[in-house]
Amino acid sequence: MTDKPSPHDPTDLIEITDADVDEAIAVCSGDMRATIRALLIANTFTEQMLELARREASPGFLRRRPVKRAQNG
Repeated sequence: MTDKPSPHDPTDLIEITDADVDEAIAVCSGDMRATIRALLIANTFTEQMLELARREASPGFLRRRPVKRAQNG
């Protein structure tokens, strides 16, 4: 069996190093609970912005169909 992730594994696009984790903890003065709280707040904010973008996107864009534009002429 191989440890290779599937081609659709979203973690392939994210490279988080131990240094990144250490930095997040350091920003919160070493307080693990504060670090987790800050990350949860950031995640919630990101989810809310994504939902807003989904609501604002046109149905054609969501279906990945080209938009017919008026021809100038």
